[in-house]
Amino acid sequence: MHLIRNTFKRVALGISGGVDSAVSALLLKKKGFDVTGVFMKNWDPLEESGNCSYNYDLEDAEWLCTKLEIPFKVVDFVKDYWNDVFVKFIDEYIQGFTPNPDVLCNKYIKFNKFFDYSINYLNCDAIATGHYANSSFGNFLEYYKSNSRVQLLKAKDVKKDQTFFLCQIPQLALQKTMFPVGNLMKSEVKQIAHENELHRIYKKRESVGICFIGSRNFKEFISEYVPKYSGRIIHIESGKQIGTHSGVHHWGVGQRFRIAGFPKRTYIAQKTAETQDVLVVSGHDHEALYIKGLETEPPHWICDIPESLQDGRNSVFTCDFRFQHTHPLLKCDLVKSSEQGLIINLEKPLSSVCAGQFIVFYKENECIGGAKIIRCGPSLFTLGETVTVL
Repeated sequence: MHLIRNTFKRVALGISGGVDSAVSALLLKKKGFDVTGVFMKNWDPLEESGNCSYNYDLEDAEWLCTKLEIPFKVVDFVKDYWNDVFVKFIDEYIQGFTPNPDVLCNKYIKFNKFFDYSINYLNCDAIATGHYANSSFGNFLEYYKSNSRVQLLKAKDVKKDQTFFLCQIPQLALQKTMFPVGNLMKSEVKQIAHENELHRIYKKRESVGICFIGSRNFKEFISEYVPKYSGRIIHIESGKQIGTHSGVHHWGVGQRFRIAGFPKRTYIAQKTAETQDVLVVSGHDHEALYIKGLETEPPHWICDIPESLQDGRNSVFTCDFRFQHTHPLLKCDLVKSSEQGLIINLEKPLSSVCAGQFIVFYKENECIGGAKIIRCGPSLFTLGETVTVL
């Protein structure tokens, strides 16, 4: 088959050993691109006392490239990942935040280090990944326009859409990124793998979670990197201490907190790193779990800054958002804060929002950007309001 455009011939594909990047490699080759499969080593297995899938994924990635007769390379980003993702991950947990390493990995590794490696070292014209996302330049950059800005668009498969994790993607990298499976349903991707006899990949269980945590539970993992603290568990309504814990980094807002001998189910409503106090409430629908607003760091706008938020203006910008990638989109109003961040008013009260998480913004089919939450507004309990939207 012929190339879609002569502009792009050589493509470096980030290949993980999974079915999405495998089918991406197959589609790229069938369209006539000169594809090189690149396996990114981001974590040193020697750091992993659990069951990291690194070696299995590496073998599967190499098997795929051999089967498709495309070059295979391994690039070591362990030091970069440690400094740009993992250290930040640990620091934010110590501060009582809830970070998202997947967003950071895309920002600093896949669409920064990998992009630079592919363009400047491998002399490729573009990169490709197995993300479920779309680009206004097309899945294979067939609508590419030089000196033009590109939009990040939702994937066809709503349940698998990964634009949430791409909310910090640099514009320059997105302009030269292909998403071969962005217009396919997951079922279609699996069917393509099956029809092309990629059974070793097709039958593989889909990986979930973060590799560097491995098979251990989170508390065991985080205890290896964060000093042990002790703190009080305080029931919000009574103001009384009802127990102790071993550090706020073990817990997230909205998480159930089992307390021996306590008659009711309790949930974390607030935590403070300075005092190590954890405040809990009874019941998952308690007003102390719900907020109506929050504040963020300066946002990253993928294509263009919304007109009402540009320099010299302080108008309200209304859009959709989510703070977890599986949550449905909701409405919010944005205004600039004095620190160039955003003050966000939510259309409906939301529960279990944590500082450190990313809030990601959408306008119709476009993911327009995102920002890290630095603080949440007062809860409905503090405001003396009741929960009317559950």
